[in-house]
Amino acid sequence: MTAISQFFKRLFLAFVILFVAFYLGVAGLLTIWKTQPINNSMFMLSHRLSGGSVSQTWVEYDAIAKSAKQAAIASEDARFSTHNGFDMEGIEAAMKKNESSGTVSAGGSTITQQLAKNLFLTSHRSYVRKGIEATITVMIEAMWDKQRILTAYLNVAEFGDGIYGIEAAARRYFNKSASQLNRDESALLISMLTNPKYYEQNMGAKRLRNKQRIIMRRMNSAVLP
Repeated sequence: MTAISQFFKRLFLAFVILFVAFYLGVAGLLTIWKTQPINNSMFMLSHRLSGGSVSQTWVEYDAIAKSAKQAAIASEDARFSTHNGFDMEGIEAAMKKNESSGTVSAGGSTITQQLAKNLFLTSHRSYVRKGIEATITVMIEAMWDKQRILTAYLNVAEFGDGIYGIEAAARRYFNKSASQLNRDESALLISMLTNPKYYEQNMGAKRLRNKQRIIMRRMNSAVLP
């Protein structure tokens, strides 16, 4: 065996070991986080490493207003309670929208996919990242029930510069707990998720308020887990 072939063999083995170690780590964390609060994520870690501070307080499913859970599903993933982590109808609709507009403006990501990205990945887009995200999505759906997934999502989602989770957002913007949010407030907070740092400074933005109204019209039809 030549030196070059030995090098590539060792490189391949190193890659396999890293690959296995990464997913074992993901599985281990998902096992812990199935019952324990999540007080860190890749997005939070990146924010801290960049020198920022993080405001986040974990709250359980029953301590989150029903309207906030309805708003999240109505806005982000209408079929959340029934799909297996991937909304094929949503993906198809997003692809058609992107084709008609000539840009990649719609992604079709489910709440579970967004959670996988927030917990373990970064906002960098690539086919490799999407593949890893898909694998972690399958793992989350297999290991957690839908209530836990929605709870985790609402606890780690970004609502502003260093503001993570629905409890910190409710405190920051309305000086109340997540359990006390009304329909208007819930819809407004969920509307911020597309561009939280911008909307934190522009709460009266027309696009934000339009989305708030759309979410409010759809909330009653949201099926909670």
